[in-house]
Amino acid sequence: QVDLVESGGGSVQAGESLRLSCAASGPIWMRNCMTWFRQVPGKEREGVAGIYIAGGATYYADSVKGRFTISQDNAKTAVYLQMNDLRPEDTGMYYCAADQCKGWVEDLLTHEYKSWGQGTQVTVSS
Repeated sequence: QVDLVESGGGSVQAGESLRLSCAASGPIWMRNCMTWFRQVPGKEREGVAGIYIAGGATYYADSVKGRFTISQDNAKTAVYLQMNDLRPEDTGMYYCAADQCKGWVEDLLTHEYKSWGQGTQVTVSS
């Protein structure tokens, strides 16, 4: 069983930064890929940034490239999302997801994940 707990959300002004954390427990083979998603009411959930735990390969949505960075700790028990130059359109509930993945890193944002956290709210005002 994989458990995920997000933290680090908050309310900021446009141009500011936030760092989200996702604490993960459970066998690594069950969570060899992890991805941050965000959702706004009335819109589809969007994959933002994904990472393969073993090799560290990452992939980003075009909307966040150059502003967001996904990383992990050395113990492979946490994944982070550093969000810089935040914009009002980045507002949403951010979820961490994990699964056993294989394939191209580009597929991480569209993979059907089995494990999800409870989410953390990010609000960016102009």
